[in-house]
Amino acid sequence: MKRIPLRIFFPTLILALLAGCSSTPGPAELVKFNPSIKLHELWNVSVGSAKNYVFQPAVVDESVYAAGAGGDVVRIDGGRKKWVTDTGTRLSAGVGSDGKVVVVVSDKGQVIALDAETGSERWRVSVGAEILAPPAVGGGVVVLRASDHRLLGLEARNGQQRWLYQRNMPPLALRSHTGVLIADDEVALAGFPGGKLVAVSLEHGGNLWELSVSRPRGANELERVSDVAGVPVLGRSEVCAVTYQGRAACFDFTNGNTLWTRDFSSYAGMDRDSRFAVIVDERDSIQALDVYSGITVWRQDGMPRRRLTRPRIVGDHVIFGDGEGYVHVLERESGAFAARERADRSAILAEPQLLGNGFVVQSLGGDVVAYELKR
Repeated sequence: MKRIPLRIFFPTLILALLAGCSSTPGPAELVKFNPSIKLHELWNVSVGSAKNYVFQPAVVDESVYAAGAGGDVVRIDGGRKKWVTDTGTRLSAGVGSDGKVVVVVSDKGQVIALDAETGSERWRVSVGAEILAPPAVGGGVVVLRASDHRLLGLEARNGQQRWLYQRNMPPLALRSHTGVLIADDEVALAGFPGGKLVAVSLEHGGNLWELSVSRPRGANELERVSDVAGVPVLGRSEVCAVTYQGRAACFDFTNGNTLWTRDFSSYAGMDRDSRFAVIVDERDSIQALDVYSGITVWRQDGMPRRRLTRPRIVGDHVIFGDGEGYVHVLERESGAFAARERADRSAILAEPQLLGNGFVVQSLGGDVVAYELKR
């Protein structure tokens, strides 16, 4: 059977469905609370609108690399633009960087690598595929995830294709802007439709191991959609992931043994530290699970229908953006609201990126905003 991709990624799919039903309520009212910490804005830099795409900044050390759909790529150091490069083409994905090269992708399938220090173009190659996810760069390889879920490995020094990884896909899958995670400059970890979590060698693109986070179930193909949501997350010897209409699970990646599983459905993904796995579910409820057992420690239900991003753990707090441009902070131990600020009036769909002791977000309108948490 020919695979029929859903033509929009999941949060937008929800909006389209809701728009056709006049009785469906909009985003929930913001919960009032007494802040326990200050969300302090460090800087705000505009890089250009994302248009119909989702752009995610890359952070290497203290430098932030960001891009907009119009074609500009920017390096930001301490809130100042060190360089701005006009790629001369419309972009659909970015940014990936290892601190040596900065990689973005055009809406025509051109992969463009810039020098991280100067912003000058190093190489430009066409891969003949639509790329919506930010490239991953590490171990001398640029890993691209095509919208049909193929993985392409390019030489970071010249753009030459090193390998191609592809697999059989279910008839129906979500259209996603989620990329891959490079671990130890040796392995690319990627989640796939059908609930599969795969480790691919950066050297040759071969499948090193494969785990089943969940298995599709349901009476029709729509009910059987069970794609891994967000990038996998790593512990010392554990890898965890969550799927849409499936499960959350943690595995021992040294032997493939399942540590725990929980029935779950998420479109945004998860994060973890040494104590908690924090997940946003499909109803925009945030849950913290014990990272060793999967048991729910707390649950925050105060933000339904707000289109939350993947959560990130920053010290003693959990942070995430929403579909109205707000940044939210929860207490990591209890899930209680701790702080909130509006970064922009356009949506934040890309996951926040850690920056020093704080983090940075990018809105659809093109504002890249850095924050730190202060008592």
